[in-house]
Amino acid sequence: MDTAALARSFAEDLIAHRNKLAGKAEDAVRAEFALHQVAAAVDDQHDAYHKESTTVLEHWHGRGADGFRHNSAKLTKELRITGAAGAAAEKIVAHVASTVDSGHTAVQRLVDEYTAKAKQVLDAGVATGTQAALMRAVGHVADLVPHYTRQSASTLRHVHAELEASAKKLDALRKDLTHDSAGDKPAHPAKNRGQEVVHAARKELGTRENPPGSNRNPYGPTAAWCSSFATAMWRKAGVEIPVLPFSGDVFHWGQRNGHAYGKHSLHEARPGDVLIFGTGPQSTATSTHIGIVEKVDGNQVTMIEGNSGDAVRRNTHTLSASTFYGGVHP
Repeated sequence: MDTAALARSFAEDLIAHRNKLAGKAEDAVRAEFALHQVAAAVDDQHDAYHKESTTVLEHWHGRGADGFRHNSAKLTKELRITGAAGAAAEKIVAHVASTVDSGHTAVQRLVDEYTAKAKQVLDAGVATGTQAALMRAVGHVADLVPHYTRQSASTLRHVHAELEASAKKLDALRKDLTHDSAGDKPAHPAKNRGQEVVHAARKELGTRENPPGSNRNPYGPTAAWCSSFATAMWRKAGVEIPVLPFSGDVFHWGQRNGHAYGKHSLHEARPGDVLIFGTGPQSTATSTHIGIVEKVDGNQVTMIEGNSGDAVRRNTHTLSASTFYGGVHP
């Protein structure tokens, strides 16, 4: 008898609380990363524009200079306000991410403690060898659940209150902004899905874990994230695939949808595909890494890979069955 599984079957609400907090933690970390990138980009744009406009005005004393000076000062101020708001928003969301992560850790601890106690009770009941003893053990386990569920629900309520308070702070920041057009211009639409994937992946080059070595990333759960990155880029390009943290699951998804090819068909690789390192999709020991194909040149393939040295990087490999066990079209 799998007593651990039996114990968990009594704790559906407790486990649901943990899973809900895990999802919120992922969302908060994604938002924190995005705001960090936006704030940094706006600050860079502010500094560059201020420097360039100052240089222009140093050499322009003719008609129109005053108007340019006025408009330049206004835009510089708006960029500064937007950048400051982005930095403030990042701090708010970082606090939320920390709160949610702490809540998830606390509820996971409750799940582990409950499961250990319940398994111990059930194992003792099984060891007696009598149906009556086992039923008493099951009743005892059922009585344990409400105590832990009340604690997890309290944690969930606390996190929810923090989320609501932070949402109000973010809304106040939004209302304070007087300019919201300092972002990047929209990119030209890609000609096909593969190019859309590559375009999305290129924009992420240089993104790093935060903090380094932590596996915290903006693409999926806090874990090895090469596969989360690849599937997140596919989703941006419109591929109907969940974020999959394990590369073997991407290959299985490809098999189910008729998009996978094996190590003897690597010549099919094209931009936007993923190629998967290792010997097969069975486990993390055999399916070790994954990357997005940027271009293929003869027997060389250039790929954009998440979690490559704790960052999104561009690497070139030999297109070989000794390196890749297969690939998947988006």
